[in-house]
Amino acid sequence: MHSASSVESRGFPSPDSANWIGIASLALGVFGLVTAEFLPASLLTAMATDLGISDGAAGQAVTATAIVGAIAAPTIPVVTRNFDRKRVIIALTLLLVLSNVLAVTAANLPVLLVSRVMLGVALGGFWSMAAALAMRLVPEKLFARAMSAILTGVSVATVCAAPIGAYMGNLWGWRSAFVAAGVLSVITLAVQVVAIPKLPPRDHPNLKVLFELLGRGDVRVALLAVLLVISGHFAGFTYIRPLMENVTHLSVNTISAILLGYGVGGFLGNFVGGFIAERSERYAVVCGGALIAVLAVTLWVAGSSAVVAAVAITLWGFAFGAFPVGFQTWIVRAAPDHAEGAGGLLVAAFQVAIASGAIGGGVMVDHVGALGGPIFAAIALTLGTLLTLRYGPRAVRA
Repeated sequence: MHSASSVESRGFPSPDSANWIGIASLALGVFGLVTAEFLPASLLTAMATDLGISDGAAGQAVTATAIVGAIAAPTIPVVTRNFDRKRVIIALTLLLVLSNVLAVTAANLPVLLVSRVMLGVALGGFWSMAAALAMRLVPEKLFARAMSAILTGVSVATVCAAPIGAYMGNLWGWRSAFVAAGVLSVITLAVQVVAIPKLPPRDHPNLKVLFELLGRGDVRVALLAVLLVISGHFAGFTYIRPLMENVTHLSVNTISAILLGYGVGGFLGNFVGGFIAERSERYAVVCGGALIAVLAVTLWVAGSSAVVAAVAITLWGFAFGAFPVGFQTWIVRAAPDHAEGAGGLLVAAFQVAIASGAIGGGVMVDHVGALGGPIFAAIALTLGTLLTLRYGPRAVRA
C-alpha cells in the first residue's frame, strides 16, 4: 500500500493501471505532427514552383514551424497550467487539423507560413507535454516502454512522410499530401477524445523552474549539443531533394524510393539508438552525430553518384534515429526533478535548431548551390559531436 502511494506521489498511477489506448493516441498525435512537419522536405521544389518562390524561400516553411515551436514548447504548459490536460491536448490537435486545411488552400507564401505557424504551436505544446502525460497514464515501471511507444510515432512518420509525400506530390500535386495529413489529424482528434481521460492540472509549471534549469551546467551542455547537432541535420535534410534533383539528377520516382530508404533507416535507427542510450546516452548522440558528419562530407564530395547518394541518405536516416531517444534520455537524467520543464526546454532547443538549420541551409543553397546543405551539416555536426564527446554525461549505468 505504501509502495503504491509512493508511486502516485511521484506522478505515476498505481502499479496495476496502464492506459495503453491513451498512450497509442499520443503516439498517433506525434505521428501526425511529425508527418506535417517533415512534408515540406519532400515537396520543396514543387511547392516553390507552384508558389513562384525560390527553394530557399520555400524552406522557410520549416523555419516558421520551428521558431514558433521553440516559443510554444516552454510556454504552452505555463499558459495552460490551470486547464484540464486532456482539453489542452485536444485543442493542440485541433490546431493541427486547421494547419493542414490552411496549407491545402494556401495560394501564396504568407498563407503557407501562417499554416506552419499554427503547426508550430501545436507541435511545441504537444511535445513538451507528452512525457508528463505518459507519466499519468502508466505506472512508473512502464514509463520507459510508454515513451518508446510514443516515439515510435516519430519513427513511423520518418518512414512514411518523405517518400509518400514525394510520391503523392508527383501524382496529384503537393497539396494532396497535406490533404492526407489533414485526414490523419482528424482521425487522431477522434481517437484522443475517446482514449484520453480527464486529467486535471497538477504540476502548475512556471517560469522560475525554467530559469532554475538553465542554471544547471549539464542541462546547458545538453541544449547546446542539441542546437549544433540538430541544426546540422536539418540543414542537410531540409534541402536533400534539391541535391538529388540538381546534383545527382534523379527522377522523382527514384527520389521517393531513396526517401523511403531514409525513413526505414530512421525506423531501425530509433531502436538501435534506444539500445545504445540505455547504456550511454552520450555514445548514442556521438555515434549518430559522427556518422552523419561523415555522410555529409561524402555527399559534398561524391553526391553526383546515384549509388553514393542513395546509400548515404539511407544511412543518414539510420543515424538520425539515435538523436530523439538519446537527447530525451540525457535531459531527463540531467533534471529528473523537473522532467516536464526540462522536456519543454529540450523541445524549444530542437525547434531553434531546426530553424537555424533551415535558415543556414537555405542561405547556403541559394548562394552556393544544392551542396550548401551538406557543407553546413558537416561543420555543425562535427562541432556538436565533439562537444558531446568531451562534456556529455559519463555515468555508468547497469
